[in-house]
Amino acid sequence: MSGTPARLLNLLSLLQTPREWPGSELAERLGVSPRTIRRDIDRLRDLGYPVQATMGADGGYRLVAGTAMPPLLLDDEEAVAIAVGLRAAAGHAVVGIEEASVRALGKLLQVLPSRLRHRVGTLNTATVPLLTGDGPTVDPEDLTVLARAVTARERLRFAYRAYDGTGTRRQVEPERLVSAGRRWYLVGYDLDRDDWRLFRVDRIADPFATGARFAPRPLPAEDAAAYVASKLRRPSPVVTVVATVHAPLATVRSRFKPNDSEIEPIDATTCRLRSNADSLEWTAMRLLMLDCAFEVHEPPELREHLRILAERAGLAAESGS
Repeated sequence: MSGTPARLLNLLSLLQTPREWPGSELAERLGVSPRTIRRDIDRLRDLGYPVQATMGADGGYRLVAGTAMPPLLLDDEEAVAIAVGLRAAAGHAVVGIEEASVRALGKLLQVLPSRLRHRVGTLNTATVPLLTGDGPTVDPEDLTVLARAVTARERLRFAYRAYDGTGTRRQVEPERLVSAGRRWYLVGYDLDRDDWRLFRVDRIADPFATGARFAPRPLPAEDAAAYVASKLRRPSPVVTVVATVHAPLATVRSRFKPNDSEIEPIDATTCRLRSNADSLEWTAMRLLMLDCAFEVHEPPELREHLRILAERAGLAAESGS
């Protein structure tokens, strides 16, 4: 590339540094006249780059914030730094930027020279992020492949591991990537099962874009996020717990809130508790955390669970003596 296009790119690269450039210095750097610099500045403005000019002896040119995001020129170090940062953001569930990070990473990797892709890969191989929580990890490279296929409406093939460990091969028309909590999900139309499916990305291996394009299908939900929410929302079994608790009303209310429980005082130091629970284990722990005596009237399964807990606690106490 030579002539005016190359000069415009060099001029844009200079203007992207955070300083104001006198026209004479720009002309000297690029080996042209100040008049040519003024024409090139006008060309950049026509392309959407907000170049501001200031008058006076100390005046010059600089890029300012505009109304749209024009293309940026990055040197090798900047491109590598952004790619590594986007991989980190895509691999962590940072609220609000996960999907945007994947899209941006896909665009950047598509135009990176092979030498820079090698540098990015080397950095990611040699570093290990300190993750918080116990959520599953996702390979950002897999996310990038999936994101490209979603954007290009290109069919995917990948290996998939079900919740019970069963492995299958899938051919899918990908609709959207959705980040929910610490997990990524792929919403897609499974061609072998002739139906929409939800795939956990951490269970996907060796994703491959086939190159075959497809026409979009109507999703059986308002959008992909609503589809994921509907699939993850499972009704929980509810049991009613009835117990007499030998503690003041305020103490019992500290563990059992009015939205799921009815608490009636029997006297100043005793209450009758009626609570709806979707987990007997958690209800047992809530009762034990009251640090007081209580009797469970219903259900019998809760009494059995408490008996098992007592036996475990007794064995633990004896083994330490």
